[in-house]
Order: sequence, then C-alpha cells, then structure tokens
Amino acid sequence: MNGMRIATLTSGGDCPGLNAVIRGIVRTASSDYGSTVVGYQDGWVGLMEDRRVQLYDDESIDRILLRGGTILGTGRLHPDRFKNGLETIKANLADAGVDALIPIGGEGTLKGAKWLSDNGIPVVGVPKTIDNDVNGTDYTFGFDTAVSVATDAIDRLHTTAESHNRVMIVEVMGRHVGWIALHAGMAGGAHYIVIPEQPFDIAEICKAMERRFQMGEKYGIIVVAEGAMPKEGTMELKSGGVDQFGHEIFTGIGQQIGDEIKARLGHDVRTTTLGHIQRGGTPTAYDRVLATRYGVHAARACHEGQFGTTVALRGEHIVQIPLADAVGTLKCVPEGRYKTARALFG
Repeated sequence: MNGMRIATLTSGGDCPGLNAVIRGIVRTASSDYGSTVVGYQDGWVGLMEDRRVQLYDDESIDRILLRGGTILGTGRLHPDRFKNGLETIKANLADAGVDALIPIGGEGTLKGAKWLSDNGIPVVGVPKTIDNDVNGTDYTFGFDTAVSVATDAIDRLHTTAESHNRVMIVEVMGRHVGWIALHAGMAGGAHYIVIPEQPFDIAEICKAMERRFQMGEKYGIIVVAEGAMPKEGTMELKSGGVDQFGHEIFTGIGQQIGDEIKARLGHDVRTTTLGHIQRGGTPTAYDRVLATRYGVHAARACHEGQFGTTVALRGEHIVQIPLADAVGTLKCVPEGRYKTARALFG
C-alpha cells in the first residue's frame, strides 16, 4: 500500500531512543512508499485534543537521532478518560486523513493500542521502556542506555566507597521488574543485587556485608531496584499509597535498607538514588540502532496491512507479534538469571 498518511505518538515515560524511532518511521514512509507522517504531541492527550504536527523527511529529522527524550513530548492519560474518548479519537484521526496509527510506548501504552485496534483503528505498536519488561520481545530500546548510566554510577562509587570504608547502596529504576538492577549490578561488580521478583531478607544482606569486612574488604556495593520488597516479617517498609493512576508511590527502599544495615552493623552507609538520570541524555549506539530498526519495520508493517501487531526483537530479527502477546503479563527476571547473579554476591 503506497501513499498512506501515518500518525505516530509517544506515550508514558520518556526514554532514550524515542526520536530514533520517529526518524525511522518518517524516513521509511517517505523514501520507500511516498507516504506522509503526522505526530501527535504529548501522547494520548494530544490525540484526544487533536494537537498534531507534520513530520517532514528533511535534515531536521536526521538531527533528532542523537537526542534523548522525544520531540513530540509524552504524557499519561487515565484509562477511563481514554476509553470514553474513543469517538473523539476516531474523529480526529479521520479529520487528519490518517490511515494508520503507530503508538510508541510501554505495556500500558500497548494495552491502549490493543484496545484501539479491537475497536477498529488500524494500529501498529512499538514497544519502549527502560525497564525491559514488555512481554514478547527480547529487548526494548532505552534499556541499554539505562543500564550504561547505572553501571557508570556503580563504577564511580566503587572508589569512593573503598576510600571511606562504606557500604554504598545504589537505587535504580524498576517498579515491578529488576532487569536494570540485575544487568547494572552484574556489569558494575556489585556485591549484592535486590530485585522485585525476589523478596529480600535484610538479615542475609547484612551477613553478606559483614562477611566482606571480616575478610578484610573495606567496602560493599548493593544495587536495589526501586520496587524491591522484603520477605514478609523480615523488615518494616514505609507505605506511600498510590497515585491517581493506581501506581504505588515508592518511599525510598534503598535508604530504608541502608538505615537498617547501619542500625544492625554500625558501618557507614550512604545511598545514591539515580532516578530519572537513567532516562535522560543521548541513547547508546545499541539503542539508536534498535530503535531505528523498530521504526523502519513499524512503517513497513503499516504499508503491508499488518495491523493489530507490534514490532518485537526475537534473536537478531525484528518480527511482528500480536498486540495481545505483548500485554497483560510483564517480562520478569527468571529465577535462573538471578541465581547466576547470586553466585557473585559477597
């Protein structure tokens, strides 16, 4: 199918590589099919409010490859408002002459994409999240950049921790899954890694740190995912409630683990929370390439009529999988992968 008009948007949290996807869509649609691309600003909100910009295949689209974030902006929309706006969405897409929509986002965005597809809108999804938790794809772009940032921080903390005989705790992103903590912790030589999939026992962490000091080591590095939880009955955890979207509000698990270690062992403990620094800045070369490939294949899928699907990485190949396969279940760290990391603890 040639001469289409494609719309795209970025929804949810920002992520290194989003602009590379947009560039891949625009360049492929224009050069391979003579199609045009329009972008909706600030995610689903921009689609609901009909805030769109024309995206041209010119020098400016090439310059965005190196930039983090998204030139279209992003945002979150309450599911109820989203579903109540179906007719508005359809009317806005029709008014813009859009033949296909490419939403770029994580599991929540892809759920929305599936719902639109189920309601008759031609959709091709693109998975993105630094957490690497979208089901059905080996890796999401943004993950490699986040791991690189976290690994660099851990590398730097080794020297200051050793200089001061400290236990250093690094809290990284990961609400429900521990992929960033696992990979950054392994790459950075952490002495303990705590992830949401494996509830922790604070006594075991303390034993591992105390053993290091008894063996003559001068410091310890612990990497903690923000969504990590203690085993029942082992440690009290502050509750932060939930936000307007029903997401748990975290209360700083890294600091709470640090306070407990200091109280039990008496060692100097410092906590570093990397937070949104993991999502910002220039994407790594790997993420630029993966995001570009996703954009190219999403544009091709639209022209081939492969709607109701999302692009995915399987081994070395980009494939189309049903949106249903990408939503409903998060891709968690398998127990075997965590056991591999445990062999390096202490």
